[in-house]
Amino acid sequence: MEILWYCIVAFMLAMYVILDGFDLGVGIIHRLIGKSETERGLLIRAIGPVWDGNEVWLLATGGTMYFAFPKLYASGFSGFYLPLMIVLWLLILRAVGIEFRHQLHNPLWKSLCDTTFSLASILLTVILGAALGNIIRGVPLNDDGYFFAPLWTTFTVVPEAGVLDWFTVIMGLVSFSTLTAHGSHYIAMKTEGDLQKRARTVAHVSWWFILITSMLGVIGTTSIRPDFWKNYAEYPWGNIFPIMGAVGFTGMYFFSTKKHDTKAFLASALFIGSMLGATVFGLFPYLLRSTIDLGDSLTVYNTIAREYGLRIGLIWWIVGIVLTTTYFIYLYRSFRGKVTPTSDETGY
Repeated sequence: MEILWYCIVAFMLAMYVILDGFDLGVGIIHRLIGKSETERGLLIRAIGPVWDGNEVWLLATGGTMYFAFPKLYASGFSGFYLPLMIVLWLLILRAVGIEFRHQLHNPLWKSLCDTTFSLASILLTVILGAALGNIIRGVPLNDDGYFFAPLWTTFTVVPEAGVLDWFTVIMGLVSFSTLTAHGSHYIAMKTEGDLQKRARTVAHVSWWFILITSMLGVIGTTSIRPDFWKNYAEYPWGNIFPIMGAVGFTGMYFFSTKKHDTKAFLASALFIGSMLGATVFGLFPYLLRSTIDLGDSLTVYNTIAREYGLRIGLIWWIVGIVLTTTYFIYLYRSFRGKVTPTSDETGY
């Protein structure tokens, strides 16, 4: 039951990164490829019907974590209080940039909203990548299950390191480059003309940045957490995750070069999901690894809830995921196809 719920939480987190990841990527490139107010409005309309639904996966992941691993939820949300507040404000600012953009038909106001949306997306992407870096690196967890992570200390990987150090910054850059490409593939799939060409160019350039930052991330992980690769040696079947990640990464380049935008986007989604799966596999059984005393770490075994509640919860989770999947299939089918400029600028 512990492993099942570990996989469920990992699956929901991967769905959030894949789905909300592309509209975060659109935010990153919003001011870069949107050369006019009309083009930036078109970018907003490309994600308008789906962006808020995509964010629900983050809330659902947090709720599932609270239900299945309550001690992890309590420790993590208190220790990461500062970065979580930053994430909350950035989510709010992204929503403000999208929703308020159409409330005033003034070029200055729209430019302000566009800039807010873009900057919030950039910072949120880096912070989420740094958060993953903290999970890989570990946190100064004591025997009471408590820790506090300041924003930074010395920028070096030490037992009392803050949220930001050289390793977590690298992971933030991995996240930034990956979601930039992911969002660019999405826009290339949803638009035509010059906007599509610019999106393809950004996706191609981002691919090389993903390659560089990912290599640095692997080197950094090996340096600070050599035991991260232990599971791969003991359970060789887990190598399917990095192999599928390599397939997705190669597919991104190949399909983008051939201008097969939908296939390139799907390859990007495969790469993201596989790399997160590879990370989760390497971390198991640790959920929060203590950098002070490994024995104080939080694992899937010492943080899991009671089995009876988990069995009842599994039934309702299955019902919920079926309804959610049905809704998302209907939503994406309803808004499939290209977005084109229209005279209606009162909404998406």
